[in-house]
Amino acid sequence: MTIQTQTKTISPIRKRLFTVEEYYKMAEAGILQDEERVELLNGEIITMSPINSFHAGTVNILYGMLYAQLNGEAVIICQNPIHLKNRDEPEPDFTIAHFKQNQYRDAHPIPAEVYFVIEVADSSLEKDREFKRLLYAEANIPEYWIVNIPNRQIEVFRQAKDGDYQEQTIAKIGEQVASSTTEFVLVVEDLLGGFSE
Repeated sequence: MTIQTQTKTISPIRKRLFTVEEYYKMAEAGILQDEERVELLNGEIITMSPINSFHAGTVNILYGMLYAQLNGEAVIICQNPIHLKNRDEPEPDFTIAHFKQNQYRDAHPIPAEVYFVIEVADSSLEKDREFKRLLYAEANIPEYWIVNIPNRQIEVFRQAKDGDYQEQTIAKIGEQVASSTTEFVLVVEDLLGGFSE
């Protein structure tokens, strides 16, 4: 006995990706709520992780360190967008950008204006290490730092090439790390030592 079956062609699922312009129009129209923390990554609107008090305090301390060393030499941008390309506008914890008198009031920084980017990571560690690392490397951001709260270390990625960073350095408590693009030096213990979550 022969059984004949009908095969159905299933269309692949297609996502509707957004441009930066469409993303801002949705915000203006009230589709994106002000209290909702989102960012545009690869054309998708991604919900950002909530900021707990330890993360927030770490950002505050790091801002003071960056300001003390780089004020007047660079613009220290905290938790605001950078424009990578037409479908990417992440909001890293810090963007250290070339100095501009108007503090980027005319437009968000673009990769050519960025010295380095820092993400402070706890629950977002995997996304920051795997996804955002590649996003920043593809945009040729020269240097990308992750303040890894769970492991009390700073991970530094350099030499963007072919969509990834070719060099990684890890600095732990008792060590320091220096930016290759600015004069900023961070003693890891000053940021991550002697604290409890």
